[in-house]
Amino acid sequence: MLPYATVDAAETAIGRPLTTLETFWFNYSATKSDYFLYCHNILFLFLVFTLIPLFYVFLQLFFSKYIIAYKIQPKAKFSVLDNFNCYLYVMRTFLLVVGPLQLVSYPSIQMIGIRTSLPLPSLTEICLQLFVYFLVEDFTNYWIHRFLHGKWGYENIHKVHHEYTTPIGYAAPYAHWAEVLILGIPSFLGPAMVPGHMITFWLWIALRQIEAIETHSGYDLPWTLTKFIPFYGGADYHDYHHYVGGQSQSNFASVFTYCDYIYGTDKGYRYQKKVLRQLRDGLKSDGKPNDGSHASGQGIKSD
Repeated sequence: MLPYATVDAAETAIGRPLTTLETFWFNYSATKSDYFLYCHNILFLFLVFTLIPLFYVFLQLFFSKYIIAYKIQPKAKFSVLDNFNCYLYVMRTFLLVVGPLQLVSYPSIQMIGIRTSLPLPSLTEICLQLFVYFLVEDFTNYWIHRFLHGKWGYENIHKVHHEYTTPIGYAAPYAHWAEVLILGIPSFLGPAMVPGHMITFWLWIALRQIEAIETHSGYDLPWTLTKFIPFYGGADYHDYHHYVGGQSQSNFASVFTYCDYIYGTDKGYRYQKKVLRQLRDGLKSDGKPNDGSHASGQGIKSD
């Protein structure tokens, strides 16, 4: 809750007129508790888990012939019912684990100093903090993911997520309840190290899940803005990890590719891409048609 009764009091406190966005924030948040604002994450996560994967279902239903060339595993078919059943599982986990966790975790947000006060952060500050959050989450998630591919971690926890050897958008948060809790740690570490505004925190939680849904979408769409992000993994990169399956020792990173490169856990993926390029070059030199599929070399895989 903001410690100002009026806009004039807020402007006096920060020593300048409020911007349009700051005035909007004041009008919305002035009488709301910080706990209530934090719990907005429940609504945001529900909307992200529900609507973002629906975009890919919509593409599959109405524009399939236009995007089939970008489907990473084109032989895999998922009906609307398949997507809905996956969504039901995700919502059950959301209601029993994610939602309650959000409700009881507010003291940790207070402890690390996430603020709701004025002034609002600048766009530069938000972007820099989000960059740190993604880096920290990616590095920490990499090592937790490797642990989950050990015998105990996989058999007892992570194999639920790998039920989908062909990922779909709704399968991004499809996981054992313990994995949901464990992977909350990397998401929390960045804001704990570089605490920011509640708006930045909202953006972080939403963008991280949107990114996860994209990488599980099953489509390597050429027009996605993430194509312009250096060292970004993307759907094709993570799809290989699912395709190889439970014994995969490749492509553990959640967002970027640098950890896999540094620690040598992208060799299987790079080998597949090398052989695939050679096959395509051979087809071109022989004058044979290429189906254009991004997955025409999916039969070539290595741990």
